[in-house]
Order: sequence, then structure tokens, then C-alpha cells
Amino acid sequence: MRDTIFALSSGSPPAGVAVVRISGPGVRFGLETVVGVVPPARRAHLAHLRDESGQVLDHGLILFFPGPKSFTGEDVAELQIHGGRASVSAVLAVLSKLPGFRLAEPGEYTKRAFENGRMDLTAVEGLSDLIRAETESQRRQAVGQAEGALRELYEAWARRITHARAMVEAELDFSDEEDIPGSVTDRIWPEMQALVTELSAHLSRAKAGEIVRDGFRIALIGPPNAGKSSLLNAVARRDAAIVSDIPGTTRDIVEVRLDIDGHLVLLQDTAGLREARDEIEQEGIRRSVAAAETADLVLELCDVRETRNVPKFTVSPDVRSIRIWSKSDLLHDGSVADGELLVSSKSGEGIDALLSLIGRAISESMGNTGEILPTRERHVQYLGICKRELEAAVSGGYLPIEVRSEYLRNAAVALGRITGSVDVEDLLGVIFSEFCVGK
Repeated sequence: MRDTIFALSSGSPPAGVAVVRISGPGVRFGLETVVGVVPPARRAHLAHLRDESGQVLDHGLILFFPGPKSFTGEDVAELQIHGGRASVSAVLAVLSKLPGFRLAEPGEYTKRAFENGRMDLTAVEGLSDLIRAETESQRRQAVGQAEGALRELYEAWARRITHARAMVEAELDFSDEEDIPGSVTDRIWPEMQALVTELSAHLSRAKAGEIVRDGFRIALIGPPNAGKSSLLNAVARRDAAIVSDIPGTTRDIVEVRLDIDGHLVLLQDTAGLREARDEIEQEGIRRSVAAAETADLVLELCDVRETRNVPKFTVSPDVRSIRIWSKSDLLHDGSVADGELLVSSKSGEGIDALLSLIGRAISESMGNTGEILPTRERHVQYLGICKRELEAAVSGGYLPIEVRSEYLRNAAVALGRITGSVDVEDLLGVIFSEFCVGK
């Protein structure tokens, strides 16, 4: 028999309330032993919790969720007790002595929910992202995924592929039946081409999903003493980086995490770009260049007093780059080009304008925020396989129909691997529902 698992599911004590979750076949026995009663389903029940000798451990609210309509699909109980360390330890110790009970492993409740069909893999990933969400955009994306937005999209695509395969199989196996229209496969390839187009559009938005989940990366680059560290501290509103008049103070990447317009932004201070004077500074400059090459936005910081001696930066044309003039509080004469941004980390001039600029850059990179987006490299990998197999099926008019059918099968399997629900047994069901074969 499967183990019954238990664990503290709320934050670490001390806390006002602690929630101990139990899941498995022994939940009813555990409640009868520790609480003395199995409460009515989904109704809070106030009760004392006792050890094997009958001594009261604590009192709290007891909730019982009978399977399969529970989070894990098994019988589940939640013990809402006081959040003191001693109370929690005492309850966990009593549960550990019950036969068949053991502490849950990391992620085991969610694993059981997946195994029992309560969640698919994309929902599991969405739940994980929701727990770790730092910003509003991350929360929205994670909630949609946890509630099945990706699953519904991918399963709808899989059903279309399954229908196409059913038509192919029908023509192959039942071509002598009067109920099977001739050349039925001629009708499915335009539909599969339309699906390829939808997949391509979806894959093109993978970068936006990555930005929401992992953050929008901004690299501050420029010569030594251009004010990069000071600007980082001004935007972060704390002393995250060391500021010094000595050139070359910053040797490694200093990164702060910011919430700008509801999006996670990773702002990186980098080593000043110049001819390196030692191996350590050389490595720092190499990392600065690497950060700029992998950033979503590069801010080229230049001292406003050096408008006639602007350093030349080499940034990949694929990365958006904006020049920012620093130390505007020291500007006494001269000027900069119209439209270029002046900032002062000392006076705060231009900081709000810079944040607005960053917000616009994120919006331009994100596009329509209401779209359903792939969020992980795993999704992109299998979507790419699915697209490739569909393209082979659509363009393979010269191939035997059996080969094209195999391409369709591979495409469906790739989609199924994203959700974790590869199902090929429903193929005959589709055939018999579409045609009155053998009537």
C-alpha cells in the first residue's frame, strides 16, 4: 500500500498559524487517532489534537478533503494549528509514529497530483513559478499556466493532429467502405499547414515568456568612472555597488533585482571598458562584454563632460542599446543631442525618465501581454520538434501516406511530452466517431 505522507505546508515557525498537510490512504486512520473524528468533507472542525497517551498537543481547525476531489487526488487532511515550534514539532512527531506514515519529500504532493491526473506538467510548472513570483507579470503568467492555459492550447492542437491522423488511418484501413469518402487526406493538409503557422507564431513569442519568468536583463556599460555604480545604487535606492573615484573599482558583475511596471528587471553594473591593466581587470571587462551581448537592453553610460570624447562601444546589433549621459549636475556648458537622456545619481535628475524609458523598452519587447506564452526551454524544444514534424508531413506529398502519418504521430507525441499526457489510444475512438465504419 502507498505511504501516507505529511509535512508542514506553511512557512517555518514561529507563526500565527501552521498548516500540516496529510495525504494518502491512511488519512482517515490518522484523523481518528490524533483528532478522534473524521470531520465532514470540506467543513472546518475545531478539535483537540492528542498523542498516543491522550495528552492534548494543541487545538485547531481540521479540514478533510476526500479523494479524488482533492489537491493530490487522494484523501487529504489539513491540520491548522498554532504556529509555535513546539506545537508543530509535537504534532509531526505523533504523525511520524503512525504505521505507514512518513514525512513528504520535496514536491511530493504536487507529484502525486500529477500522477493522479489532477494536474499536467505545465500546471505543475506554473504552480512552481507562482510560488516564486516576485512581480505582477510573473504572477499573472504563473496563475494562467497553473490553471491550465498552456494545457488547453496544446491539447487543442493535439486533438487537431489526432483528427488528421484518424483521417489518414481511415483512408488506409477502410478505403473499401462506402462510408469513407475518397481522398479524405486532401482535406487535412491545409489544416495542418494552418497549425504550423500557429505554432510558428507561438514560438516567436517564447522570448517574451522567458522575460516574464526570468527577468528583463539590462547591462550598464561604459568607461571607468562614468557613474555606472552610482546609477545602479540610485535606481535600486540602496548601496548595492561600491562607488569610488578610483578607476576600475568594479571588477565583477553586480546585479540588483527591481520591479518596474510590474516586471522583474535585472540591472547589472559592469566593469569599466578600457585597456585592461591586469588579469583580474581583463576578466572583468570580458564579463562586461558578455553581459552586454546577452542583455535585453544595454545602457551606454557616458560622462556628460566628455561629449567630445565619446567612447565607442561594440554591442551586438541584435541587442537594443541606448546612450545615457551621466553626472548632469556637473554640466556647466556644452550640450548633448536632442532626445538623449541626462541623469544625475546625485540630484536624482532624469532617474524617473530613465525608469519610464526602461518600462517602454519592456513593453516593446513583450508585445501583447494577454497572449499565452511558452515559459520554459522544455516547451520551446518540444514545440520545435512538433513544428518540424508537421512541416515534414505537409510538404511530403511525394512520400507514402504511411510515412506522412508517422510524421503526424511524432508531432502529437512532442506535444504530449509538454503536458506529460502522451495518449495514442484515443485514435480509434476518433475514427469510429467520425465514420460509421462496419455498420
